[in-house]
Amino acid sequence: MATQILIVMMAAIGLTIFAEARQFQAPLLLVIVGMIVSYIPGIPPTEIEPEIILGLVLPPLLFSAALDFSFFSFMRRVGSIANLGIFLVTITAIVVSVLLSGWLTVLTIPGALILGAVIAPTDAVSAISIGERLGLTKRLMTVLKGESLVNDAAALTLFTLATAAATGEKTFISNGVLYFLFAAGLGAILGLILGNIVHAIRRKLHNATMVTALTIITPFAAYLLAEELHMSGVMCVVFTGFALGFHATDLKFDGRIQQREVMQLVDALLEAFVFSYLGLQFRFVLEGAISSGTDIWSLFKLSGLTLAVVIVVRIVWILCSAALGRLIHRRRLARAKTHPPRRPLADPLSWKENLVLSWSGMRGVVTVAAAAGTPLLTSTGEALPDRDLIIAIAFLVAIGTLIFQGLSLPWLIGWLKIDSSSDAAYRVDQFGIARAAMIKAGKEAADRFRAAHPEAGQSRVAELVLSESQREAMLKPREGEAPIDRDLMFTLVRDVQSARRGALIAERNAGRLNDEALRELLEGIDLEQALMARRGQNLIDQQSAR
Repeated sequence: MATQILIVMMAAIGLTIFAEARQFQAPLLLVIVGMIVSYIPGIPPTEIEPEIILGLVLPPLLFSAALDFSFFSFMRRVGSIANLGIFLVTITAIVVSVLLSGWLTVLTIPGALILGAVIAPTDAVSAISIGERLGLTKRLMTVLKGESLVNDAAALTLFTLATAAATGEKTFISNGVLYFLFAAGLGAILGLILGNIVHAIRRKLHNATMVTALTIITPFAAYLLAEELHMSGVMCVVFTGFALGFHATDLKFDGRIQQREVMQLVDALLEAFVFSYLGLQFRFVLEGAISSGTDIWSLFKLSGLTLAVVIVVRIVWILCSAALGRLIHRRRLARAKTHPPRRPLADPLSWKENLVLSWSGMRGVVTVAAAAGTPLLTSTGEALPDRDLIIAIAFLVAIGTLIFQGLSLPWLIGWLKIDSSSDAAYRVDQFGIARAAMIKAGKEAADRFRAAHPEAGQSRVAELVLSESQREAMLKPREGEAPIDRDLMFTLVRDVQSARRGALIAERNAGRLNDEALRELLEGIDLEQALMARRGQNLIDQQSAR
């Protein structure tokens, strides 16, 4: 098994590189190639326990997404996110259940609920990668990312209740609504607590490698702890990531750089593996359904009908919700004229953005893992009815959304020509605020330096640090001028960088600068600090050599 997984990983990485070089969606290519490869004679099934996927693959993917996601942006669009991540998931599961157990009567009610819960959550990996490449608006990307972080918790809660009903077992709390509120609510609180505890620990670490190692093990620990306490491991991981992402500004530059690079590597590896695994299971899932007595054409018809229902439900729900949201927004605007809100109201998505959102319903890792985790037996020891059919339909629906919607989504985005000029203007405004704060902080740091070093020549050091010529000056003084005191130069550069970082964080905390702009600017400062640290070490080495 280990050899097969390594081969799959190596092949998936190669295909991902090939896809990105040709501007093609890597997840779709991995799925399609995996499906073809599964029919090569002699290829053995690569079966992985669902607990491994849910416990080892899902947590780091969610955690990484939450680390890079602005909690303030999440809360600003929390209404839309909850609508899609909780209510749409529930509605989708109910409609699928009614279709397959009430109308077509091909599954029992509990079995249909299991299938509905399995295929209800979307995986926004493909949609987000397409949207970022084609320049979708920030608010649409916020809703897409937020939905993918929340809907897994709702779907897995429904899945737990449905499997308990199908097997005759009892859940920790029998009431579905109370169970979700308990699991999700306490899971989120536990995540915030864990995030702050982990941050307090990593602030005391001076080794970037140890900081990164602690960060990597955190999502697994958060997920397992929450699940042991009957809470939502998904919500715990997400809110742990929110907390650590918010406090990442307190880390040293080398810790942030290393953590960012390692998490990107983990994301790339896990995403490549998940989509390859999905494609490779295609043949074996079909064979399992056929061996249980299901006709292949009937299976495709049921899967196609279920896929159509899932797509239509999402489109109808989003467009109807958008119409209602616009009505509510107009009323809030009218009320704001007499009772101004504390913060500006978030503008609703345009009809074009809602169309893209409604078509971004691809399924992924949770559907794969939950389907495979459907119980084999009931509490009485009998085989669970139609288990193979449930798994087969779930896999076919997931693959159908990835291929059908994934391939057509770039065309839809290009055809709609969504206007993102407001994002560009907002970005210019944000960087204007940041630049003003950084200039002010740099000048104040230089003034403090001049006051502490009034001797002749040191004023020029401050001027050079604040100018673009500081790097050249540190390496080669001007002709006829005395050499610059490099130790003082390094000291002032560090002070200026620290002051600029503090100013940016203060602007973020005051609500004037968003997290995305803050992280982009801090990344630049981090790289400057890394460069200065390297040059400082080179000077020390040169002096030691003398």
